Amino acid sequence: MWWIWLILILIAIILGAFTYLYAHYLKYRKQMPKPSYRYPEVRPDIENWRDDEVNIAWIGHATLLIKIYDLTIVTDPVFMQRVGMSPFPGIVIGPKRFTAPALKIKEVQDKVDLVLLSHAHLDHFDLPSLRRFARREAEVIIPQNTSKLVRHLPFGRISELKVRDSMETRQGATITAVPARHWGARYPWNRDYKWNGYVIDYKGVRVLFAGDTAMTKDYQDLGTWEPTIDVACMPIGAYSPDNFQTAHCTPEQAWQMFRDSKSKWLIPIHWGTLVLSMEPVDEPMERMMAAASKDGMADRVVVRRVGESFRLPPK
Repeated sequence: MWWIWLILILIAIILGAFTYLYAHYLKYRKQMPKPSYRYPEVRPDIENWRDDEVNIAWIGHATLLIKIYDLTIVTDPVFMQRVGMSPFPGIVIGPKRFTAPALKIKEVQDKVDLVLLSHAHLDHFDLPSLRRFARREAEVIIPQNTSKLVRHLPFGRISELKVRDSMETRQGATITAVPARHWGARYPWNRDYKWNGYVIDYKGVRVLFAGDTAMTKDYQDLGTWEPTIDVACMPIGAYSPDNFQTAHCTPEQAWQMFRDSKSKWLIPIHWGTLVLSMEPVDEPMERMMAAASKDGMADRVVVRRVGESFRLPPK
């Protein structure tokens, strides 16, 4: 009967972990803003995107739909109304989005060639969304030690990428994992899960997807790359209270890292979708625009609302 005790112990450990994390979440939730539900004022016109163009749309949070010519990429796809722990089928414990996705998942799931996942946190690595993208024609790139989370999904190719290493996708894009100052554990016992940002290099176009990061000087190294990065997609939210800044940059820090990287255009992400911290929900973009305007470069911030798209000018 020893196995019965083992099962009971495992159940107790799992329930204890869920209880701890949920209590931690409730502690901060009382001090968080409570915005009303929103629908994006604009939506990407993806049906008119052409294979001789480069288009990037912000779907919400860290989810971007990136089309570089004939290659379509989605980053950290989160399309569900709530993200978090699922102790039982149909029950999700975690934050509910207050801004609807700019596109429905069924509009994009069969168009995607490559899924990029920055880390295993529940607001970035959403298994219900990932299941919809899993098909033989698509591949997924993930940080070290996280493939166990998706190996049961029918992706055509699953690749772990170590920070500062590069790999080539089946369509010939070069993906380089770049440093981020963050952490990767999905649950307290997943301390071996790593985390990445990524630079996508395809047919002469370079796009940086930073994932989640606090302020880091590693972006100065990106500024030495030739040719330079065309578009940087940088997180700007979840920085309050101040101790959150060990893992999340402020808008001003994101602007500085953008400047350090010498990228040409900036798309701010990781704000305006989920309440994860205490700052007012619209404050991140207000502070970002103030920082950019101070440097006389407000026009470099090319996406400012959920649902907006940016078309890279021809080179």
